[in-house]
Amino acid sequence: MVAIFDEWWIRLLAGLFGSGLIAAAAFKLRSLSVSGAWSAVVMGTGFVTLGEPVWFGLLIAFFVSSSLLSKWKRKHRAKAEAEAKYEKTGRRDAGQVWANGGAGLLLCAAHALWPDDVWLFAYIGVMASVNADTWATEIGALSRTAPRSVTSGKRVPAGTSGGITPLGSAAALAGAVFIGAVAALLLAAPQHGDAAAGTPDGGAAAAAYIAAAAAAGLAGAFADSLLGATGQAMYRCRVCGSEIERATHCGSAAERVRGFAWLNNDRVNLLSSLFAGALAIAIGAALY
Repeated sequence: MVAIFDEWWIRLLAGLFGSGLIAAAAFKLRSLSVSGAWSAVVMGTGFVTLGEPVWFGLLIAFFVSSSLLSKWKRKHRAKAEAEAKYEKTGRRDAGQVWANGGAGLLLCAAHALWPDDVWLFAYIGVMASVNADTWATEIGALSRTAPRSVTSGKRVPAGTSGGITPLGSAAALAGAVFIGAVAALLLAAPQHGDAAAGTPDGGAAAAAYIAAAAAAGLAGAFADSLLGATGQAMYRCRVCGSEIERATHCGSAAERVRGFAWLNNDRVNLLSSLFAGALAIAIGAALY
């Protein structure tokens, strides 16, 4: 019992130190706001303390890859025009951090208390969804073809919530597969003690992880677009007339033209990732 207690303290301190370094670097690079950095420290510490490498490894894979894409394309004109309509920018705040990783932390805690591969498949689905959506947003903004509404199929302006392109859809699939591949690689290494009990291994398991991530992540990204096109709150700027995700624009309050006032971009991301997590559980049960 003393050894277990000591080990948890070591992992907690290691998580606090490592997460602090990553959050500080991300804040300096303007990938995180102040609230986002503090949230990342809390979340990262929780993942390291409660979970095995696959749990915090997937979080890091998502954050690093999405941040690099955001930095790489930040100065691109097409992306800048599209981002002008978004509620949030590439600098993540606390809301974005918890919307993308909060459900995963709860799954990690559940796995620590009741070890079972069902939690892991759900987590892979959640992270595949948020990564797929982020990659689709970052890369899809560079599409040379105008996006089409996921509900009507009609062409819509770049940056319109619920708009999809072939490039963005391909990026979503790539982002989802990336998470599945990272999960398979991390789980190929020996896991620690009883916390990994119930975790399948071998080539069949790796294929199941990648397949679950690909299908659930892509479905989650499309669910995000569907919610964005139907239920998410959208506003019209009273000054410039643009349709946007933010309640204020051009220095004044905007008019809500559709959607539910409570359903903002962060909650859309959370709901779609939860759907992907549930789908990943079903896929994992069918394949493995």
